[in-house]
Amino acid sequence: QEKKIFTVQGPSPVIRSLLRARGWVERKLPSAGRVGSRPEQHHGSQEKQLQQQQEEEEEEGDADEQGEASRLVQDQVPYFIWTNCCGAVNCRLLRQDQVVNHYAQAGAFTTKEGLCLNLRNLPWFDQADPDTFFPRCYRLGATDERQAFIEDFRLTAARSLLKVALERAGDVLAGTEQSPKSGEEPGEHLGPRSHIPHPMPSTAGPGHPQPPQLVEAALQVCEQHLGSLGHQDIDGDTPSPRMTATDWDRFLRDYYHVAHEGARLALSGAQRERCQAVLRHLEGRLPQLGMEGDRNIWILKPGAKSRGRGKAGGKWGAWAPCQGGVPLSLHPPGIVCTARLEEVLRLAGGRTAPSVRAGEWVVQKYVERPLLIFGTKFDVRQWFLVTNWNPLTVWFYRESYLRFCSWPFSLRRLDPARHLCNVSIQKQYKPARGRHPLLPPDHTWSCRQFQAYLAQVGQAGAWHQVMVPGMKAAVVGALRSAQDLVGSRKGSFELYGADFVFGEDCQPWLLEINASPTMAPSSTVTSRLCAGVQRDTLRVVIDRRDDPTCPTGAFELIYKE
Repeated sequence: QEKKIFTVQGPSPVIRSLLRARGWVERKLPSAGRVGSRPEQHHGSQEKQLQQQQEEEEEEGDADEQGEASRLVQDQVPYFIWTNCCGAVNCRLLRQDQVVNHYAQAGAFTTKEGLCLNLRNLPWFDQADPDTFFPRCYRLGATDERQAFIEDFRLTAARSLLKVALERAGDVLAGTEQSPKSGEEPGEHLGPRSHIPHPMPSTAGPGHPQPPQLVEAALQVCEQHLGSLGHQDIDGDTPSPRMTATDWDRFLRDYYHVAHEGARLALSGAQRERCQAVLRHLEGRLPQLGMEGDRNIWILKPGAKSRGRGKAGGKWGAWAPCQGGVPLSLHPPGIVCTARLEEVLRLAGGRTAPSVRAGEWVVQKYVERPLLIFGTKFDVRQWFLVTNWNPLTVWFYRESYLRFCSWPFSLRRLDPARHLCNVSIQKQYKPARGRHPLLPPDHTWSCRQFQAYLAQVGQAGAWHQVMVPGMKAAVVGALRSAQDLVGSRKGSFELYGADFVFGEDCQPWLLEINASPTMAPSSTVTSRLCAGVQRDTLRVVIDRRDDPTCPTGAFELIYKE
């Protein structure tokens, strides 16, 4: 009569325990880990967690009592359904009084393809620019987007050449930059800075410098780009002819030689002034100019996968061979970083298979200037909860955790141990020799540990003044851009996990949003936080229905239309 019957698919011992403590009774599924005919793939740590839960129940004598109660409700309707697979339940067949922890069609923002496509529509729904929080992204299976990416790569190479030219000339726009302190890694510094990059360690090698015509070509391209962005030509001269495909191929070869292999550049005084002027103008028009760096690195991802998984197969067991300091893959793995246009197109089948299915691969600009901790890259897993799509109602979790890479950050080595923070990827690597002793052995920090670190380096206000507001805005923007595409059902809710990386200026960059974020504890930090977010989710979606004033734990209502 109280409708306190629940069903859980898969090993979710925390949810089971919390519901039973509220007096709910589980209607067990016919076979473990199944809803209907869909098997659930268990993570090993989750199976261990479930086994531990079952052993505790047996020790307390609860197993028989729970089993008997479960048998009594086997023919009853479950009023609360928790599943790890959104496709395991057909929401159209549910009664209005049944609650389920998923929405239909959430792939509009929980797949890389969906997020890439739909965030472009954000200006129609909000006065927000996705370029301020989402690195530009293209679906390589769509012909027009593949061509747009090629053009973007070329323009980025031209801007990068101007940055390198100023760096090699020892000129970093005087008055706007400070050289890193001795021993400080690029990205470690947290103080205010311009978006024009400070110099990376010079790799200029011996030999004749590249002719001034190379910088001149980059200047003309960037000045033309400024014109297309709505500016007059800086010098007021007649625009130069556009570069042909052959011109671009030659330019990129020379750019690789300079940026990746350390070739010297010849730069006249007049060109130096024009480089400074162009970059200053671009800084006001391109929100991503600072984070994009000067090596033109992009990250290639399967459009519908998560946790570093990919359809193309291939393991990251060994380092890939290098050409000019840039790793080249023997076969396409799930996720790969590369700084060469031809490598992206080859891996995605852009030239050899133009009919590749739309959305199978996305390519995204890599954040080359991330905030580092002790010279190591990290990202943040941030949870949020949607309890209604009409009106859109969003809850933001105040607790989150950092995931560190195993090896020091380097733009000259693009192996995943340095660049991909996913737990499923980093667990394949041993920590680097000489790893900083204050980095956590289990690769995770809580956001509170992070805040303590920020305070130690003189940025105590960064978390609450810059990072959290930026993450909230990005989450709401992503949801609003997909709001009309997601199946709105009053009896549903869903917990999501957003992944962010921070720039050197502490601004957050949204990388992806995951449905069914893993609750398997991989460390002491995640064991505590994952249990906490499940507990507080039930407070919001169950307890608050009966008592709107009840505590919601660490969840904060941040948006309601």
